Amino acid sequence: MLALLFLTAQSSNALNVKRNPNFAKLQGGYLFPEIGRRRTAFVEANPDKADKIISLGIGDTTKPIPEHILSGLVDGAAKLGTQDGYTGYGAEQGTGQLRELIAESCYGGTGIKASEVFVSDGAKCDISRLQIMFGPGVTSAVQDPSYPVYVDTSVMMGQTGDVNSATGQFENLVYMPCTAAENFFPKLDEVPRADVYYFCSPNNPTGAVATKAQLEALVARALADGSILVFDAAYAPFIRTPGVPTSIFEIEGAEKCAIEVNSFSKYAGFTGARLGWTVVPDALEYSDGSKVRDDFNRVMTTCFNGASNVIQSGGLACLSPEGKKEINTLIDYYLGNAEILRGLADDLGLDYCGGVDSPYVFVDLKGKSSWDTFSTILEDAQVVTIPGAGFGPGGEGYLRFSAFAPREACEEARRRIGKIDIFKGQ
Repeated sequence: MLALLFLTAQSSNALNVKRNPNFAKLQGGYLFPEIGRRRTAFVEANPDKADKIISLGIGDTTKPIPEHILSGLVDGAAKLGTQDGYTGYGAEQGTGQLRELIAESCYGGTGIKASEVFVSDGAKCDISRLQIMFGPGVTSAVQDPSYPVYVDTSVMMGQTGDVNSATGQFENLVYMPCTAAENFFPKLDEVPRADVYYFCSPNNPTGAVATKAQLEALVARALADGSILVFDAAYAPFIRTPGVPTSIFEIEGAEKCAIEVNSFSKYAGFTGARLGWTVVPDALEYSDGSKVRDDFNRVMTTCFNGASNVIQSGGLACLSPEGKKEINTLIDYYLGNAEILRGLADDLGLDYCGGVDSPYVFVDLKGKSSWDTFSTILEDAQVVTIPGAGFGPGGEGYLRFSAFAPREACEEARRRIGKIDIFKGQ
């Protein structure tokens, strides 16, 4: 009998471990690997066109790390080869020097302290750690369309029900519709209460940038609800318009309701180096009076061994006067690309959002399917874009162009896509 059971288990390759049912709720693959899969399939079917492909897709930087910032990484690595400079495990929250510099350089005048800054390996990872802290018992709210990580981690944590086949939305997850008519900012008076609100500005994917008045309304709503606002500021350095906040903590009262995640990825080309941070103010408290910061500190010290000491040396260089100048040069370059992509939308006669104070241009396809348009542009122009439907039901009918590409690639993409005239007759 035991032998029979053993043979049965062997033949099916199945173990006696139940799958986490929340993973069965997820819809298909994560967006960006799916884009990669379709690109690979196209190349395999059309090998003669492989070297012609241009990517305006995933928001991955393409310019090399600038000289002074690179020197910080090199120096950090070199120290590991000396007895005096060698370091092993460091503080899970980050080096004291880098935490101080982030608080001073990025949050000067807001009252944010170094002890409230947690250095990490990036904003995406920190969103997952925040979800671990919040657990399955909270109700989360996301912008629609939105960065898929907010939705998928909510599903993985067990905060949601199944997806509604009619709406494409998960049950028990609050969707905040963000439409072009409202410049992609939600009508807060129509949004049901949630325990945790996720909000990104400058926004991925829409490129919309919230005004100070809008952020004041968002903070006021969170305070009135007794809720937590998770503010994703990963694209803050692209803001050049005077008076537009680059941090939620520029808004009065935010320290009592908000957490901010940020990253060096887009600042300095650290998408591969991996370095970011999250700010959890001491004033943020749960309903029982316990501090949110203490729980996040427990998550960090339990689930994370700290960001690489080499990469943190690069972070110090980023925030030096020389590093900031190099970052500004990089941002200028990508904003120049965004201007070209806005010109592409104009060439096509399409409305769009973004491309100003943002590296993303979100193009209205005039009712066309976003996945069909993605496929047409890939096949006819060999340009990879991102279909808006991948960012939620509210993104259907849109296409996202990313300015994180070489200048000549953006210019060539504009030329190629302008030729295929897929919107003829509209």
